[in-house]
Amino acid sequence: MVRVFERAAGEHDLKSHFSGECPRVAVIGTRGFPSYYGGFETLVRRLAPYLAERGWEVDVYSRPGHVVDEKIPPGVTQRFTHGVESTSASTLSYGLTACADAARRKPDVALVMNVANGYFLPLLKARGIPVVLNVDGLEWEREKWSTPAKRVFRAGATMSAKFADTLVADSLEIGRHWRENFQRDTTFIPYGGDVPDSPNAHRVRERLGLEPGSYVLAVARFVPENTMQEFFDAVRLMDSSIPVVVAGSASPDDPIQRAAAALAAKRSNVHLLGHLRDDELLHALWSNAGVYFHGHSVGGTNPALVQAMACGAPVVARDTVFNREVLGDAGAFTSVNARNISDRLTELLSDAGRRASLSSAARDRGDEHYSWEQVLGAYERCISEVAGSCLALSGRHGESR
Repeated sequence: MVRVFERAAGEHDLKSHFSGECPRVAVIGTRGFPSYYGGFETLVRRLAPYLAERGWEVDVYSRPGHVVDEKIPPGVTQRFTHGVESTSASTLSYGLTACADAARRKPDVALVMNVANGYFLPLLKARGIPVVLNVDGLEWEREKWSTPAKRVFRAGATMSAKFADTLVADSLEIGRHWRENFQRDTTFIPYGGDVPDSPNAHRVRERLGLEPGSYVLAVARFVPENTMQEFFDAVRLMDSSIPVVVAGSASPDDPIQRAAAALAAKRSNVHLLGHLRDDELLHALWSNAGVYFHGHSVGGTNPALVQAMACGAPVVARDTVFNREVLGDAGAFTSVNARNISDRLTELLSDAGRRASLSSAARDRGDEHYSWEQVLGAYERCISEVAGSCLALSGRHGESR
């Protein structure tokens, strides 16, 4: 069974389980607060201040050097621990030190991101700390990971299924997968999108000299499961007069990064912006795109796709069960083939009526199913219920820590 989050919080006090001092939640498994790296970090940037405003004390475990220098709102605390800075060891090492520190501090509940941290849940459970764990996507199916790394993620998922009190899935399809393969129910809470105050076309004109509706946009890290190599192959097949804007990158020696750089060197219509931390510019790019290409394939509900919908971008997406779940009829779909991608992008870019229809449908669907108001409220209800239930069972209800 997949438990779907409710739209409204209702009349009851979400923190009625707690007495005395403010409840405390530890957020573990992201690069920290505030960070602009990916979906988990986007969620935490929104969720931590929201919970603090609602009376929670929020400890966000953070990695030194991975957060930006911004004002920390009252009620939110950065807690830095140390780990090994490497592709293969960073998640596990930082997860271990964060869980060990949280176990010592003993918050009312832990919100843990990523099944790789499932190995360390026994540390929290031994201290009576209830755990809500966001399972993310199917990490053990990502092409970027080696076979040993995939096994590590798969085993971490097994540990997560065994020790987490509640599992959160950002996709109904991901929830089905967990029920069938791990015999665990999940609570469905997707990502949200920010509706921009205005299209901010001037930002796109100032930065790139492009007019609204004139360009193809892609926003993704350059990894195989995001279909970026096929996208760049498709760009080579498109008319060189069509502007192409790409926000994303990989390491300089990555083959997809090298292919992108070579293409941009040959064709002046290709604009590589790298990884963008400027949300306003990103929203302006989505809001004014002629077509947005979304090639993500294994991640469940993808934050970039939800944000593109909130901005009203006409979408051509890789045809996966996850992207169809999110878009419904509010997007066009393509196979993983350069010629097909090129044709779908070109066709939609040249059809103003179809683009307007998809833009309107995307905004409506995003507002109905993927608003931050719904998402943040659902997370608070989830962690409140899990913490309150565990407090009642353990006899801690009404006691001060």
